[in-house]
Amino acid sequence: MFKIGEFSRLSQVTVKTLRFYDQEGLLQPARVDPATGYRYYSADQLPRLNRILALKALGFSLEQIRQMIAEDISADELRGMFRLRRAEIEQQMAAEQQRLEQLMLRLKQIEREGDLPAYEVVLKPVESLTVASLRATIPTYSHTGQLVGDLFGSLMPRGIQPTGPLMAIFHDGEYRESDCDVEVVVPIVGGEGDGRVQVRALPGADMVTTIYQGEYDSIGTAYTAVMRWIEQNGYPIAGPSREVYLHGPAEGIAPDAYVTEVQFPVQRV
Repeated sequence: MFKIGEFSRLSQVTVKTLRFYDQEGLLQPARVDPATGYRYYSADQLPRLNRILALKALGFSLEQIRQMIAEDISADELRGMFRLRRAEIEQQMAAEQQRLEQLMLRLKQIEREGDLPAYEVVLKPVESLTVASLRATIPTYSHTGQLVGDLFGSLMPRGIQPTGPLMAIFHDGEYRESDCDVEVVVPIVGGEGDGRVQVRALPGADMVTTIYQGEYDSIGTAYTAVMRWIEQNGYPIAGPSREVYLHGPAEGIAPDAYVTEVQFPVQRV
């Protein structure tokens, strides 16, 4: 038998918590000295205590824990609960990380409001192209790189070589935080699709464009420049925006050396 302080050190649970569990009927001492009132615990009580602590970490209430302990929940059942809880926590962490990244992006935008780069925005015709295309609904826009990998994973084994830079086309009519409709394409000559990857004609258009250099998470400044030009010149937007990746990660260059052309199709007025 161990005194409550000794059992506290053994179990790494505070005396205050052990007394609380005694009060709530979750873990009562193995013996209480009637003369002194000292509580004594047995090492055989550790499995029960570990289950109480595990269920508490999973977020169950004391009443729920009391019921599950009474039903003698098995180790396998606990492992299953932990796997589910772990998956929930990982999802929460991913969501919080995304929120943090968005916060840092907004902060960068605020810091640059008074010192925006000078973009040269132009209106130019863009010719139609035959492209290999992969379009899908992806969790967030940051998952576009996975689509790119799938696209090239289809083309390369079949010996189909791009004849121009990679492009992404953003089909959503609004900004979306999830379930984003994105298409990645590369110009090709000849070749066929394989089911998921299609070969299609990408229509030409009059495009308002600008060139952006830098990491992708700051490309919003280029979009701002293009949108201001469109607004000032009164051109109606006529389709989804495109990003043309002139220089990027595949070349092994630093993110601040990436070069991207931002394009918006418009109707001439």
